[in-house]
Amino acid sequence: MIVKRKQLNLWERLYLPAVIGGFKVTLRHFFRKKVTMQYPEERWVVPEGYRGAPYLVKDQDGNTKCVSCQLCEFVCPPKAIRITPPGSTGPGADRSNAEKMPREFEINMLRCIFCGFCQEVCPEEAIFLMKDYSLNGTSRAEMIYNKEKLLALGGVHNDPIRKWKHKADEARSQGMEP
Repeated sequence: MIVKRKQLNLWERLYLPAVIGGFKVTLRHFFRKKVTMQYPEERWVVPEGYRGAPYLVKDQDGNTKCVSCQLCEFVCPPKAIRITPPGSTGPGADRSNAEKMPREFEINMLRCIFCGFCQEVCPEEAIFLMKDYSLNGTSRAEMIYNKEKLLALGGVHNDPIRKWKHKADEARSQGMEP
C-alpha cells in the first residue's frame, strides 16, 4: 500500500516557526528562578511523611531493642531483611526479661523498597525509617547493611516507656532498696 504524503509549503520547509518557538522557550526559562540544586552543598528538604531507609535503634541504656521475633522479615515484600535468631547455642540476652537479640540482622538496601511495613509490624519499635535519601556504595556488598551498621546509623531512641527495666533496677537508680 502506498501512502500519499502532502507536499510541504514554503513556510513549513523553512523550519523558521520551530526555531522561533524554541527561542521563545529558551528565553522564558532564561529569566526564571533556577531550580538546579548544587547537591553536596545544598540538601533536599525532606517532606513530611517521607519514608527513608530502615535502621535499627537502641534504647536509652544502649541495648539493642530487637528481640528477633522475625515479623519484619516475614512482612517484607521484596525479602530484603534477613534475621538469624541466636538459637540454643547463641549468646545470652543483652538485658534481663528480654528475648534474645538476633545473631545476625541484615537489610539489603538494593532490594528495600522503603515501604515501611517493617516499622509498622515491629512490636518492640526497634526499626525506624530515617530521613535518608542518599544511599550509595561502590559495590553490592556495601549495600547489605549488617546489624552493627544498622545500629550505628539508627542511634538511640528515647522511649518514655521502659518495659524491659526491672523494678529492682528502678529502685536502685532512685536510691531505694527493693
